[in-house]
Amino acid sequence: MARLTISLPDQRHVALKEAAARRGKTIGELIDESLELYGIKTTEAAAALVAKARARAGLKTKAAMDLAISETRLSRRPR
Repeated sequence: MARLTISLPDQRHVALKEAAARRGKTIGELIDESLELYGIKTTEAAAALVAKARARAGLKTKAAMDLAISETRLSRRPR
């Protein structure tokens, strides 16, 4: 497992520690869940999601991947 060091304002760090404690999780688990909710996925998870969507939509592999990439780019575009 990789390690990551980040810099946060003291107040944000305290809030993060408190939120993790309230949920009975580690800070790392809370951040990992947040990244998942934000849509940050591993290549394997993204591929599985595309396969599931493709199966439900009846799309061929290339069409499903093109659609997934297009939608991902749209959702990550600054607002």
